[in-house]
Amino acid sequence: MKKMFIIILAKILYFIGKLIGKGSSMPGQIALKLDKNILKKIKLPEDIIVVTGSNGKTSTTELICSILEKNGYSVGCNKEGSNQTEGVTTMILNACNLKGEVKKDVLVIESDERYTRHTLKYFEPKYLVVTNLYRDQMTRNGHPELIYDIVKEAIDNKVHLILNADDPLSSLYGYKRENVTYFGMNENELSTKENNSVYDDGKYCPNCKHVMKYEYHHFAHIGSFYCENCGHKKQKCDYAITNVDLKMGEIEINNKYKIEMSLRSIYNAYNMLAAFAVTNLIGINEKDIVSVLTDYAIKNDRVQTFEINEHKAMLLTSKHENSISYDQSLMYVVRENKPCTVVIIVDAVSRKYFTSETSWLWDIDFELLNSECVKKIVLAGKYVHDLVSRFECANIGSGKIVAKEDLDEMMNEVKKNSIGDIYVITCFSDRMKFLDRR
Repeated sequence: MKKMFIIILAKILYFIGKLIGKGSSMPGQIALKLDKNILKKIKLPEDIIVVTGSNGKTSTTELICSILEKNGYSVGCNKEGSNQTEGVTTMILNACNLKGEVKKDVLVIESDERYTRHTLKYFEPKYLVVTNLYRDQMTRNGHPELIYDIVKEAIDNKVHLILNADDPLSSLYGYKRENVTYFGMNENELSTKENNSVYDDGKYCPNCKHVMKYEYHHFAHIGSFYCENCGHKKQKCDYAITNVDLKMGEIEINNKYKIEMSLRSIYNAYNMLAAFAVTNLIGINEKDIVSVLTDYAIKNDRVQTFEINEHKAMLLTSKHENSISYDQSLMYVVRENKPCTVVIIVDAVSRKYFTSETSWLWDIDFELLNSECVKKIVLAGKYVHDLVSRFECANIGSGKIVAKEDLDEMMNEVKKNSIGDIYVITCFSDRMKFLDRR
């Protein structure tokens, strides 16, 4: 009876939360206080997919769910993005009947990388997807290798790992392990022989700490690596992007399956590839996957298009304190190669805790904006002076740059003096500060 009461209570709290626009974590939090082992008492489906990593979790999870649903699967998923243990508990209890049975074919769970070890104490997934491990939210996460050790606590011998072969750190989970599927990208016209990023997290092998060597880089430390000392290297990919053409917005998987991308970015390509891999492993035909992914537009509002005074505009939401995420937004702008104005807003550092620590701005490759297509740069927000200091070292002509601490003044500048298309690059906390003013 206690189990039934907790399930009913969680459903009621979830319903109330939906009405008021909150509550994706709170029902699970209360349920776990009433019974910390409530998830162990729930009958779950055999197919459970967990997606974790520094970047791409939400988009990859959405893509997996869409492919499954379009192919007739009933899916339970924490689509609200509440990815800590409490949010996962809310989703599972809401998907239950009163007997404690999840009547879904598949559960697809986005899991915060710090909380995966806690969430997976209660159940075993069939597949665990690790998208990547990057520098991310330093105040909260510290070093990526610390996060590697934390996630490793969640990995047992039974789970089938789906790993990014191009990332030296997250691919290390598969080192001398059998039940692993690798996805990655072949060398292509975008690849470089040298790491052109402002930092190099692939300089030393994460396994033995000896100097790492690379055949090529896709960006930063992502590429084809090998360690002559311990043998850690990019593994042969079961699912590979064998050709990529960002101008045409097209990728090819395993020399056979072509997918047109609505968002022409390397990040989007990796997310699609990971979703392709896991849904194919679960049993969906490749052609049916392609039909869903082609021209798929992510619905999580991280990329939005609109107009400002007859200028085409795009909002590219980057992850807080995550240089790789910002780099991908900058790369997208430059590769579009259109006359443009770039707006960068840093008005808040975090949604979850207070910090004014902005050293992560120095990890972002703002030098990418030293491009002929970038006609103007507007820096804005509470931390505009930190941005100005960073840009002084980016070798970008000061005549292109305008700094506005006040966001209303920023918007007036954008509306009156923009040149070409407008790209707004900011984080989750600050995106509505722009959208509400446009």
